[in-house]
Amino acid sequence: MVEVEKEVKEGDIIRLKDAEIGMQVFNIESRPGDGGKFVRTAGSSAQIVKKEEKKVDLLMPSKKKIKLNIQCRASVGVIAADGRLNKPIVKAGRRFHSMKARGKKWHFTSAVKVNAVDHPFGSGRGKRIKSKIAKRNAPPGAKVGHLRPRRTGRKKK
Repeated sequence: MVEVEKEVKEGDIIRLKDAEIGMQVFNIESRPGDGGKFVRTAGSSAQIVKKEEKKVDLLMPSKKKIKLNIQCRASVGVIAADGRLNKPIVKAGRRFHSMKARGKKWHFTSAVKVNAVDHPFGSGRGKRIKSKIAKRNAPPGAKVGHLRPRRTGRKKK
């Protein structure tokens, strides 16, 4: 059976052995057949630097070089939505919801700045930020005069 050489276009999924040096790829497998693991964020791509008998050298977006098996697959080209972060957020609500989606804490207030009813360190009087809470694993002598509550702040209903 005669194999026909097909032209490689952007978006095609190919084995790294079939890729040319200098080609940009994304959604790269770490081991053959495990599905794409590397380079999956918007606008990014890795570049094929060198090909050996069983390994391929890739230059990642972080400028690190990694060696992968020549049988690993990757998508050809650059991932879409490159300018996604260039658009201004404009209002606080949109920023709040985008940070909520990432699962990170956002906008937390220092304990010293809140009211006394809300936190043991609260109120403007005596703004000494040194902790009034002893460490949980502190020896008995170090806990003298400090409070060690199970939780701090007013209980939410």
